[in-house]
Amino acid sequence: MRPLLPYALRYKQTIAFAFAALLLASGATLTLPAAVRGMIDHGFSADSAGTVNAYFGAMIAVAATLALASATRYYFVMTLGERVVADLRADLFKHLATLDASFYDTAKTGELLSRLTADTTQLKSAFGSSASIALRNIFMFIGAVVMMFATSPKLAGLALAAIPIIVLPLIASGRGVRRRSKHAQDTLAHAAAYAGENLAAVRAMQANGAQASTVARFKRAAEAAYDAAQAATLLRAFMTAGVILIVFTSVVAVLWLGAQDVLAGRMTSGLLSQFVLYAVLGASSLGELSSVWGEVSAAAGAASRIAEILAVKPKIIAPPHPTPAPARWQGRIAFNRVSFAYPTAPDRSALHDLSLTIVPGERVALVGPSGAGKSTLFALLLRFYDVDAGAIALDGVDLRDLDPLDLRAAMALAPQDPVIFGLSVAENIAYGREGAARETIVAAAKRAQAHDFIEALPQSYDTLLGERGVTLSGGQRQRLAIARAILADAPVLLLDEATSALDAENEAAVQEALHDVMAGRTSIVIAHRLATVLEADRIVVLEQGRIVEEGTHATLTAAGGLYARLAKLQFDTERAHTADALL
Repeated sequence: MRPLLPYALRYKQTIAFAFAALLLASGATLTLPAAVRGMIDHGFSADSAGTVNAYFGAMIAVAATLALASATRYYFVMTLGERVVADLRADLFKHLATLDASFYDTAKTGELLSRLTADTTQLKSAFGSSASIALRNIFMFIGAVVMMFATSPKLAGLALAAIPIIVLPLIASGRGVRRRSKHAQDTLAHAAAYAGENLAAVRAMQANGAQASTVARFKRAAEAAYDAAQAATLLRAFMTAGVILIVFTSVVAVLWLGAQDVLAGRMTSGLLSQFVLYAVLGASSLGELSSVWGEVSAAAGAASRIAEILAVKPKIIAPPHPTPAPARWQGRIAFNRVSFAYPTAPDRSALHDLSLTIVPGERVALVGPSGAGKSTLFALLLRFYDVDAGAIALDGVDLRDLDPLDLRAAMALAPQDPVIFGLSVAENIAYGREGAARETIVAAAKRAQAHDFIEALPQSYDTLLGERGVTLSGGQRQRLAIARAILADAPVLLLDEATSALDAENEAAVQEALHDVMAGRTSIVIAHRLATVLEADRIVVLEQGRIVEEGTHATLTAAGGLYARLAKLQFDTERAHTADALL
């Protein structure tokens, strides 16, 4: 739990108020046994009625003080817990947003969300209510022990002799609780990850008739999480029972010795009663601490899971002294003998000793079979990964010498499978550029041929879209992504099959819009449909991570190489589809 302390220490005033209220509440509680002793020793005769009334009046005042101080202590401690967890969640999400693509290649989104929500909620309970109970009982235990010694050193010494018998098993079992609780949280996170993955693809699940098997698998995962949590709870239950048994057995034994002193006249009944009350306060405080210790141990498991994420360092970071970005990039791109393999498949190279130079304003089309390395070039250009060998430069500056934010601001991406968020249409177009004026958003939508269908939506540009844009067609999602790229107004435009989901009429309109947008910009287009690259200044053909051909459509077709084979295959297929449609 130590990593949480810096978050708590941001709010020293809240901690001070909580401690002040805690001291006042503990002090009020510890005065009650003294009042009881006075009443017992003075007796309940008519002569002592005034004294007894005064003691009862004092007890009411003490009770009022205790109530007010306890409420104050609870408020400040719970507020501190909520504040600490809110700050932790914000920092954890900020950290997750900085981690690079190689981390997310293997991480499961559902599991990360579990750590961001379920684990931090468990910490909130530990840092809030559990911390409040723990602090109160620590103060009460210390105060009770001090007053026990003040009342009867002999009996207090005998009572405290049982403390090691209580504490050592408590610490040992706490480690087991922490280990089992972490395992329970891990198991729950795996179940949440599986649920999130399937709910995100619920249409595919239903279309394939996989509901029953998916539900059964999630049920097994949920049962595994239950079994792990039950094991941790069972250990905590045995730990609590053992502590309470030892504590109160020792108290009873000490009280029996005290009763012998009363019978022998070495102690008054009131003094024994006072000691009994202090012993009960100390024992109950220690018993509650055992329960809280179990909760804190469980929270420590959650804290360690969060610490694992916070300990991950992003591999793609800005250098200590990044090269300043110019006011406007020219857009010259150079790949110099680049080799690269994805971290998840280090033995299989995605690019081999690749060199390619793109001059400012040039339109370059990347063509090749699936797995040739086209999307990998985009990922390296955006510096989602760093090259294993060689270098990539923008206007002569190595990408690794730039701040990634400056680099990505120079590039606009329209992907093949665009990401649409559960925001309004306008917010989706202006994603990453939240300060954009409505007029510029509308202008970008018009240039992307998206304005007409947006106007037909219930609230036009203010219409909230479903998660991942499921309420839109594929072509509509692509046009929104193109509008987003147009709004970015970046000197380098990256188009990853950006018109693949459009029908022939809309594709022609969007191609015309893109033709306008690409003017004066360096544009790199990934295309599987060769009809979209006919107007490219240069076509680069890749195969197995290498450039095998370069040229225009005419020269490459005449060369009879890979491009010519791909073109013939696709154009023959398109002619066949056209003939079928006419029939």
